[in-house]
Amino acid sequence: MSIQIIFTTSTGNTEHVVGVIRKHLEGQGVQVSTQLAEEASAEDLLKGDILILASGTWNTGGSEGQLHVRMDNFLRNTAKGIDLKGKRTAIISLGDERYYFTGRAAEHLIQFVKNHNGKLAGSPLIIIGDPEGQEGKIIKWSEGLVGTMQTI
Repeated sequence: MSIQIIFTTSTGNTEHVVGVIRKHLEGQGVQVSTQLAEEASAEDLLKGDILILASGTWNTGGSEGQLHVRMDNFLRNTAKGIDLKGKRTAIISLGDERYYFTGRAAEHLIQFVKNHNGKLAGSPLIIIGDPEGQEGKIIKWSEGLVGTMQTI
């Protein structure tokens, strides 16, 4: 089985979560590829048995609760015409408890998957606050993803 993860990060938090997932899944024998959204093509969304989209929640365009600007640009421009063709896609959203609309990147990622003919693979992983110290939650979520993969 293989997983393609497309993510973006500014502070390193999303990269940390992706790294924890990658290490855990590779330990389970899953092939994992990671790619930054700002370096990805639309076709990269179709790689792997499962796609994971991961983004922090930002105030893109001055409005709180939006996708990170680089993920927003990737999905709205680079990948706007992609047909996910039923691709099973998991969602990771990070947020900061200082904001009212925290972790809302998940909603935007879910909408993208639905609008582009993808299928959601399980519940989103939403990490609020610093992900360091939340590795147990991240690993538990990735174990559920492995279970989802076994039903493919």
